[in-house]
Amino acid sequence: MSYRPIILGIVGDSAAGKTTLTRGIEQILGPENVTVICTDDYHRYDRQQRAELGITALHPDCNYLDIMQQHLALLRTGQPILKPIYSHKTGTFEAPEYIKPNKFVVVEGLLGYSTRGARDCYDVKIYLAPPEDLRAKWKVKRDTQKRGYTEAQVLAEMEKREPDSEQFIRPQRQWADMVVTFYPPASQPNEGNNHLNVRLILRPNIPHPDLTQVVTCDTSSYSKAAIRLGLGRDMGKPVDVLEVDGHATEQQVLELEHFICGDIPNLMAMCSREMNPELGKVTGTTGETLQSFPLAITQLLTTYHMLKATQAYQ
Repeated sequence: MSYRPIILGIVGDSAAGKTTLTRGIEQILGPENVTVICTDDYHRYDRQQRAELGITALHPDCNYLDIMQQHLALLRTGQPILKPIYSHKTGTFEAPEYIKPNKFVVVEGLLGYSTRGARDCYDVKIYLAPPEDLRAKWKVKRDTQKRGYTEAQVLAEMEKREPDSEQFIRPQRQWADMVVTFYPPASQPNEGNNHLNVRLILRPNIPHPDLTQVVTCDTSSYSKAAIRLGLGRDMGKPVDVLEVDGHATEQQVLELEHFICGDIPNLMAMCSREMNPELGKVTGTTGETLQSFPLAITQLLTTYHMLKATQAYQ
């Protein structure tokens, strides 16, 4: 293979928004250039076995993390893998799938950063951290509509999983280059998905674009600005914090999008929503497709880092 695939990790708890984020990134880069892997396929036990053993899918002992790490290492060098397949719909395993990596590999799941060997395989690492009450709404909606559960079953399962979420999932936040938190505005706590704000914690692990050129850092107008950049601390360490309100206007967002895209020639052509209809698209409460500018910015900034990584290996 004449190239080394660029690998993006997207880790977060169940229903944190991993697939929604991935969908737009895949659209920007071109589906033909992207291989998407789900680390949940590396479960050691099926749903019935987990129930009998009293173990949740979030526990490391319930997953073949050694095989996951081995497969990530193979993908990083451009080699194919025979990946297991776990069906969330049936709770059982299906025939494994032969996977040959494309130019870009997106690896999403629960425990993607749980071993040092796995973490070393990623070029860019994202962690999704929505407020727990919002994630619960997303999980209830998804699991009742797509996986055949009742609302009571979903909430009971979340309560059962909580100790493992706290012990094994959330600590992975420390390894991320960017922590993504979608949240409703304080004045409208029941705001729909298309108007959620986003807070992006930008760690200095990787070089972020100099957003001070287009985003306000003026503390006197900070709280009133629809797009804000400031300093903060996350897990005790200093970070930059970019916030985009769900009610930001298209013109405000376009200026930031064009700045991000303009730093990489290949990305500027991809910024158009006509070319990338999935950019920033979310599903509304009644199933309709809506536009979220904060999601679009998050997808573009993530793609920016993936393309920057390709430049480092050219």
